[in-house]
Amino acid sequence: MKKLKALALDVDGVLTDNCFTWDARGGESKRFSFRDVMGISIARKAGFLFALISGETTPLVDRYAAKMSIADVHKGCKEKAAALREFAARHGLALEEVGFMGDDVNDVGALAIAGFAAAPADAHPKARQAAAYVTEACGGHGSVREVLDYLSANGLADCTG
Repeated sequence: MKKLKALALDVDGVLTDNCFTWDARGGESKRFSFRDVMGISIARKAGFLFALISGETTPLVDRYAAKMSIADVHKGCKEKAAALREFAARHGLALEEVGFMGDDVNDVGALAIAGFAAAPADAHPKARQAAAYVTEACGGHGSVREVLDYLSANGLADCTG
């Protein structure tokens, strides 16, 4: 396996705890882990690429991407494997150089073709089964940081600077 150069992430259930709230005016909010924010920031500075591939179309996906300086954002994406292929091609990467982290049945296709597949501890059983690595942390609680640390510690990626 070639070393990974990029990681595409589902948003809800991976970067968030798979929950949202509405306020009295109908505004939506989601929680993101600062452990994941720090891990992504360190990896980006080391030259690692990221993409967000989400079935959601909420502006919160764009806000998170902007905060993390992630330019590759695929919203309203039902065919995540196709989005993963597009992301890899746009950056001149083979699929084996791109990882994917997802948590539900709609992520299984992308997990199956990625060079490295990961799922958070609380992922759907089909996503956990498709993953090469299942985190100890649940989605939204530092699971992405755990994957980045795992990749670096095992020589699968240079993403800790």
